[in-house]
Amino acid sequence: MKSVRKALILMLAVTITVGYLLYSNRNVTLKAATMEDVLNEAKAGGYRLISTDELWARYKDRFRTLLLVDTRQEWEYRTGHISGAVNFPMEPTGWSRWRSRGALKKFLGPDKTRFIVFY
Repeated sequence: MKSVRKALILMLAVTITVGYLLYSNRNVTLKAATMEDVLNEAKAGGYRLISTDELWARYKDRFRTLLLVDTRQEWEYRTGHISGAVNFPMEPTGWSRWRSRGALKKFLGPDKTRFIVFY
């Protein structure tokens, strides 16, 4: 009777493990972000969206006080970026942003009044 019980427990453990592996490695189709999603996230995060015209005006007039942060992967940054931009690679997920929060705070520095543009 003990061997039957052990076999059932073993089968249950294997079933749970296989189920977890199948679930955690499944294909996930990401929903395409809409402009409404972008606006809602900006509002929730306290960000302000600007147009490319406004960015260009700020870039021409206040290049030294503007911090441009390229959030693409490092290899993408190396292939071309806006002159003066610095690279801080960040995946576009909430988990990645949460995980990078401390490093980003250190990267941005203590000046809370500086105009920062992420792209």
